Amino acid sequence: MGMLDDLTKAAASGMGGGQQSGMAGVILQMLQNQPGGIAGMMQNFQQNGLGNLLQSWISTGHNLPISAEQIQQVLGHQQVAQVADQAGVSHEEASSGLASLLPQIVDKLTPNGQVPQGGDLMSQGMELLKGKLFG
Repeated sequence: MGMLDDLTKAAASGMGGGQQSGMAGVILQMLQNQPGGIAGMMQNFQQNGLGNLLQSWISTGHNLPISAEQIQQVLGHQQVAQVADQAGVSHEEASSGLASLLPQIVDKLTPNGQVPQGGDLMSQGMELLKGKLFG
């Protein structure tokens, strides 16, 4: 079990096991496991005609919203189902949770409008979870 797994569990239990905190940890884990991290996710968004959405989350400006249907379109049924299983929620709740939290998490992981490289994503994710746990 990796450090990110430990932090994910800590976030879920340390915040009363709330669905949103558990979902945030699962999303961080998904981003860490995503080939290419946020940059790799950007390719998926661009291929589905939604690159402008993810770019708005990375940039320092206003975050554009994304719908649960668009999340399903970009990530696909299998990845959303995996998030649902890990978070212990229904497929619909996972899609909605991703639509709600993914823009915020990507925004927090890219505070200067720059995509973290390599291990930076892990350290940024840990800082984000620490802030949720202790902030």
